Amino acid sequence: MKSILVIDDEAFMLDFIRKILETVPYRVTAASTAAKGLEAYRADRPDLVVTDLIMPDKDGLETIKELMSFDPAARIVAVSGGGRTGFTNLLHAAAAFGARATVRKPFLP
Repeated sequence: MKSILVIDDEAFMLDFIRKILETVPYRVTAASTAAKGLEAYRADRPDLVVTDLIMPDKDGLETIKELMSFDPAARIVAVSGGGRTGFTNLLHAAAAFGARATVRKPFLP
């Protein structure tokens, strides 16, 4: 079964994305911090990572950079509502850092 790692500090979004992906079905691992997500990636090497960009412990751009340095073939989807900087800048930056796709929050299943 394909596996997906979801990294998001907002419990609602983490659960929302997990429930959407489990209907396909995929094995989904949820991480509430970037540090936990990076640890889970190293332990499991999932097929896909879905990461938020604005998180308190380490932002998503740093997370993407670290994932790509660890595994240049990592498949990453970045999601963001933008916060104060606006979603466009963050999503473009995420693509430049190695995200293969970007999704603007809020989104529908």
